[in-house]
Amino acid sequence: MNSTPPTIELLLLGGGHSHAIVLKQWGMDPVPGVRLTLVSEGADTAYSGMLPGHVAGFYTRDECHIDLRTLAQFAQAQFYQAQAIDLDLERNQVLCRDRPPVRFDWLSIDIGSTPFLPESLRALPQVIPAKPVALFLQRWDAIVEQVARSPAQPLQISLVGGGAGGVELALAIHHRLSQLLLAVGQPLDLLEIHLFQRGKTLLPQHNCWVGDRLYQQLQQRQIQVHLGETVKTVDAQGVHGGSGVIVRSDYVVWVTQAAAPEWLSRAGLAVDEAGFIQVDDQLRSCSHPQVFAAGDIASMVNHPRPKAGVFAVRQGKPLFRNLRRTVQGLPPIPFRPQRQYLSLIGTGDGLAIASRGRWGWESPLLWRWKDRIDRQFMQKFTNLPGMALSRPTFQAIFQAPSQEPPMRCAGCGAKVGSAVLQKVLQRIRASADMSTVVVGLEVPDDAAVVQWPSDRLLVQTVDYFSAIVDDPYLVGQISANHALSDIYAMGAMPHSALAIATIPAASASLQEETLYQLMSGAHRVLQAVGATLMGGHTVEGDQLAFGLTCNGLARPDRLLRKGGLQPGQTLILTKPLGIGTLLAAQMRRQAKPAWIEGAIATMLQSNQAAAACFLEHGATACTDITGFGLVGHLVEMLQASQPCAIDLYWQHLPILAGALETAQQGILSSLHPQNLQVASWISNVDAASQHPLYPLLFDPQTSGGLLASVPTAQVSDCLADLRGSGYTASEAIGQIELAETPSIYLV
Repeated sequence: MNSTPPTIELLLLGGGHSHAIVLKQWGMDPVPGVRLTLVSEGADTAYSGMLPGHVAGFYTRDECHIDLRTLAQFAQAQFYQAQAIDLDLERNQVLCRDRPPVRFDWLSIDIGSTPFLPESLRALPQVIPAKPVALFLQRWDAIVEQVARSPAQPLQISLVGGGAGGVELALAIHHRLSQLLLAVGQPLDLLEIHLFQRGKTLLPQHNCWVGDRLYQQLQQRQIQVHLGETVKTVDAQGVHGGSGVIVRSDYVVWVTQAAAPEWLSRAGLAVDEAGFIQVDDQLRSCSHPQVFAAGDIASMVNHPRPKAGVFAVRQGKPLFRNLRRTVQGLPPIPFRPQRQYLSLIGTGDGLAIASRGRWGWESPLLWRWKDRIDRQFMQKFTNLPGMALSRPTFQAIFQAPSQEPPMRCAGCGAKVGSAVLQKVLQRIRASADMSTVVVGLEVPDDAAVVQWPSDRLLVQTVDYFSAIVDDPYLVGQISANHALSDIYAMGAMPHSALAIATIPAASASLQEETLYQLMSGAHRVLQAVGATLMGGHTVEGDQLAFGLTCNGLARPDRLLRKGGLQPGQTLILTKPLGIGTLLAAQMRRQAKPAWIEGAIATMLQSNQAAAACFLEHGATACTDITGFGLVGHLVEMLQASQPCAIDLYWQHLPILAGALETAQQGILSSLHPQNLQVASWISNVDAASQHPLYPLLFDPQTSGGLLASVPTAQVSDCLADLRGSGYTASEAIGQIELAETPSIYLV
């Protein structure tokens, strides 16, 4: 592991092919003293070479997507899932939607490109841009489901753009939907596909033979090709061509010339006439030396090349080499891309056409060759080796080779510096509501002072744990939700909080950025529920950790306790189980990106509205499901209540996607064995232990749901209100029965 405290922030913006290669190379050969961060809108990225094959049905989604979260973990990089919307190149910040700005010392951009879509068409529901790929695949899956559900219904699809991408996608769409129709005995004439091309030929960047051969393929599939036809507009009637032709279309897939987001030029970067970042032979911005760019978003001024995935892949290693040299204070090395490249174009039916310069060839062997090349490329990002140790010969540019890292102090000497703390507090308190705080963030006193109403009970709780994700902004939000859940479970409303943070050793600027992201996340959650962040304590440590002491106010007649279970009531759980096993799988690099996204979304959901709903529907007992797991917290409720038993229903337990798979593989939290010690409370434990869901009964949850006992007559209305408030996984999971011996029975 890299033990040198970081002093340099290297930020990778975008999860394109070049950056995927940089992450792989960095994980194998990291640079001491550098903190690497990936900011990406998605947790995975599609490999363009296999995307048409996925549309055609030859590859699963997982087979053609690179798991960026796992790749970042391998590279010991922070992963921020966020959408960039602008750059501040004076302050060296990436501005993101719905999160604080992200600072950098060096920036590399690989965000790809999107089809140029006229603004008048962007809001039309039938128009589907081919990029961003995630949104396209979401719409494509809906089309496939529609055909599978109603195969006898006619379907018209138009594609706009006759380049390699448009033609390959048209053939893939035809193959997949035709196979669906044939499988249920429906005629193929129910499917109508049109392809619009502004030019007089298809694939103008390839030789004539390739364009002619693919035109024949389209004709053979009865895909109607409109050459020399400029699409003027799309409306309810269909696609309107420049010649006056109108083609009725249920969906219009837009695969035209690539475009770049406007904010790149607005930020002041030098761009070409199409808005792409101009870079020199070192892949460095021609206007801002702290910025690099690669892939489709970059335009090499001395070596213009078409927007093709092969160039993004070839730029990966040169980009890694130059980023590495730059952070070490060494000059980057020029890179010259090849002029010609081999293009293998799938025809959607298990065949492929090869194109290179004036040469072209068609054969089933080419598809096998293409399939082998693509799978070998993807294996580079799935079969990750063990993490390499940092080379001792490489030193951070701010540390001389002979200088030993300074010893880090303990005790109060380990506190984060006052200058760092003051800067962060100044940034946070600008938006803080201090109306009920007498002494808080605005002055450096020894403790906070608040005004307190006399007709309320004070409810206090504290939670603190190591970071479970590598984005400090998410850590702040998850930790705040987790801590506040204790307040909600007592029927109280949050009032204020004090924070405690452990920040890894780093330069002052990097510590400031980490602490700012962390506190901003917590502040956002607290602010949303009307609570005030009053202050806290910081300390340096080996790893990021965060916690909060939360204060809440409760009315004496509405206080909820664990010990209020009553026979005849029903237990309702508001969130799904499985966070512990999924996070354990992520640590082992064995979790799918969608699984972790689901777990994070659950942890980010506040329990405030759920608590209010339970109070409205007469709940008499409540707790939040956290580290002890479902059974552990049920046992606490049984111990605190009058003697009763609980019938727990297997089929009603809400489970996060992927949790059953990882638990069955034996991937469990390190706390799981201790949680199992309460298994003796299960009266039919021998039979229950054979059930596939059994391990999840003891799975520790971070920022889990609320579990409450509600009068059975109120269950239907309570569930409806919970689901209407966003707790879509809410379920009635058990029944409380009168019993002399408290126990749990799995039904």
